[in-house]
Amino acid sequence: MRLIPAALLLVAPLLQAAPLDTGKSQINFTMKQLNVPVTGNFKKFSGTVVLDLKKPEAGKADISIDTASISLPTAEAVGEAKKADWFNVAKFPSARFVSSSIKNLGGGKLQVAGKLTIKGNTRDVTAPFTARQEGALTVVEGVLPVSRLAYKIGEGDWADTGTVADEVQIKFKVAIPAGK
Repeated sequence: MRLIPAALLLVAPLLQAAPLDTGKSQINFTMKQLNVPVTGNFKKFSGTVVLDLKKPEAGKADISIDTASISLPTAEAVGEAKKADWFNVAKFPSARFVSSSIKNLGGGKLQVAGKLTIKGNTRDVTAPFTARQEGALTVVEGVLPVSRLAYKIGEGDWADTGTVADEVQIKFKVAIPAGK
């Protein structure tokens, strides 16, 4: 009988996980091509987040991105981004972020650490973010700088950082039901 309460303690955090409100969430990115900023986004993503602003250290996130949902300024760029040298969406249809910790930095600022997997390559990442209540939602916003080459995004001739810069800024806005 003692095993049942212990098992409930392990399962309870999973029951509190809230699905993202994808209609009010965004995952955008900015890169530089020939030193000119190019902005795009991913239109399809899903996941669950647990975040209590009174106890953020207990928070967790697990977010998957449909790489084929990439949007860029031109249809030609979208087609190129889906190819093997870039996201290789046929072989790697999704990217995923799974948090390992959330730290309260004070003053309404927090930091998330976790593992980001893109194109089969997993790297440890950290990103500062803010969180605020907007009605019935908790809105989390931050920027995660990543090296595209660390994930083999832009292989072959595209690995030249003189054409496309290595650093990409991933800007996220995640809306979750308040108190989750």
